[in-house]
Amino acid sequence: MTDTALQGPSSNHKAMAWAVCLAGLVALWIWGDRVLPWAFEVPRGWEVPFDNWLGGAVDWLLNDATFGLFSFAQFTRFVSAIIDAPYRLVLALLSTGLPAAGLPPLSWIGVIGLFALLGHRAGGWGLALLTGSCFAFIAVLGRWESAMLTLASIVIAVPIGILGGLGFGLIAHRSPCFARAITPVLDLMQTIPVFAYLVPILILFGFGPVAAIVATLIYAMPPMTRVTMLALSRVPDEIVDLGRMVGCSRRQMTWRVMVPAAQDALMLGANQVIMLSLNMVIIASMIGAGGLGFDVLSALRRLDFGAGLEAGLCIVALAVALDRLSQAYARLGSKPTRPGPWPARHPYLVAGVAVIVLTTLAGLVWPAAQTFPEPWRYSSGDFWSRVMQAINVNYFDTLEAIKNFLLLNLMIPVKRFLIGLPWIGVAGLAAFAGWRLGGLRLALPSAALTVLIALTGLWEEAMTTVYLCGVSVLFAMLIGLPVGILSAERDWLWAGTRATIDTLQTLPSFVYLMPAVMLFRVGDFTAMLAVVAYSVVPAIRYTVLGLRGVDPRLIEAGRAMGCTDGQILRRIKLKLALPEILLGLNQTIMFALSMLVITALVGTRDLGQQVYIALTKADAGAGLVAGLCVAFIAIIADRLIQAGAARIRTRLGLAEGAGHGP
Repeated sequence: MTDTALQGPSSNHKAMAWAVCLAGLVALWIWGDRVLPWAFEVPRGWEVPFDNWLGGAVDWLLNDATFGLFSFAQFTRFVSAIIDAPYRLVLALLSTGLPAAGLPPLSWIGVIGLFALLGHRAGGWGLALLTGSCFAFIAVLGRWESAMLTLASIVIAVPIGILGGLGFGLIAHRSPCFARAITPVLDLMQTIPVFAYLVPILILFGFGPVAAIVATLIYAMPPMTRVTMLALSRVPDEIVDLGRMVGCSRRQMTWRVMVPAAQDALMLGANQVIMLSLNMVIIASMIGAGGLGFDVLSALRRLDFGAGLEAGLCIVALAVALDRLSQAYARLGSKPTRPGPWPARHPYLVAGVAVIVLTTLAGLVWPAAQTFPEPWRYSSGDFWSRVMQAINVNYFDTLEAIKNFLLLNLMIPVKRFLIGLPWIGVAGLAAFAGWRLGGLRLALPSAALTVLIALTGLWEEAMTTVYLCGVSVLFAMLIGLPVGILSAERDWLWAGTRATIDTLQTLPSFVYLMPAVMLFRVGDFTAMLAVVAYSVVPAIRYTVLGLRGVDPRLIEAGRAMGCTDGQILRRIKLKLALPEILLGLNQTIMFALSMLVITALVGTRDLGQQVYIALTKADAGAGLVAGLCVAFIAIIADRLIQAGAARIRTRLGLAEGAGHGP
């Protein structure tokens, strides 16, 4: 941003401009319904039938699209076969075995032993014990069969996601045109609700694990593509020049210079693919994935909090094991090959084969070694269900009073206010905010996306989404900011808080719904509680990140000038940490929007409900349009907040190349 743009009008002029804009919106809201009735409700003739167009496009792809030698439907069946064959093989190894050949699946001891070996190779005995304990925990809770179904899907989805993301990232690095074309596609893939593209995937690939894996790939692949693009662009020029000097071809430059130099960052991208694949297990179970996700979904439908919590904790255990393993392998790098005969050079491979053979033989003679015995299992599901029941019996009136107070005094008034706003006024406000924060390039898309939402005929549902998201984010920030400030000042508190929010972030989003539904029944208040619990994590994390990143020399300068601890916090730390706190707000909004689609299961009336209805009716067009509206809201919020954070960083002299004066 140029210095001229930075100087801009004075603060008074900026405040005056905002006041005029808001006054215009309020005037339109109060007196505009008689003069401009179309500004409050889009006339039926103005609505664009995007749902029919998109639904027709999916039908055309399924029935008429052809590439000459084969049709699109034949192509999807080919893709299904390519994914299904290795999935069936992995499933046989982990869960079903090969009954025709009389071969059992890997025993629970064998799987634990293999993952412990992987952990020992990457991180020593500590990691081996951790990964082995995670899988043993799953066995003790009696979720082994479901966990192996989930693991089979992850084992197939993760390599495809990593290779696909790496391939797209490489092409984007080589071709700026492809990079510009794929960036908005990645934005949409990461912001559109997963439910929205479940319907077309279901239509194109049918009900089953393959459709679930395809949905997982769409959800998990974009971060790998972005990380690849970023990592390759940051390879030092000295390394690239050295590759050219020694005469590397283009292919050698890519695979022997660029990719190895960016290996650490690429492994972090692989870690993201693993974690996002695990985040998808519950939603993927809706289209046939089965496994632990189906257990959580079944428990939610029965309102069985204990069973759902146990299945959710098993997903957490699986995520912890795979996360720590992938992080350890990212740090491991390449080791020199040991000298000696083949077994000495590959000790872990030999040990893995030995584990498989020995545990399989043990399972043939001792059934308890093959299948985890029923008497050894432990379930805490009944205990947690009784806890929820006791809370309901003893505190029902108190809980209802809290719920009704917030509904009547905050949520319903905000909802009515937002739904009553004229869509053209909201579009103007979005354009003005974009112009103030990022100029015309931000103003035009902000206004255009807002108008597009209105023209879909889903304006009221969109405003309901904004109301639920806004109220939830408000509470999440009111909780997250104080917790983050206290944690940033105390190491012992931050250690406990970090462990808690790490666990919360790994817990499946559906698990948050169950206690809220059991305590407060269905409705907006229940949805808000679940969204707050799910989205409070980034508010805490980014607040701590910003406060701990303040230059200690500035704090010492403040103390030298006689500032109290409170003055240092308010006038130095919070001010300098504001850009990170705004990014935390940005992420809190993104988390809230993703959770809102799931809260459609508890009877909200927002865009998430439209997506869910479209899923139940297999209406691909309606689902995609509602999902795109959610994505547009996310994109508008993301761009405006990022622009605001960038301006603050520049004014504080924290941006690269910026001066230190305001």
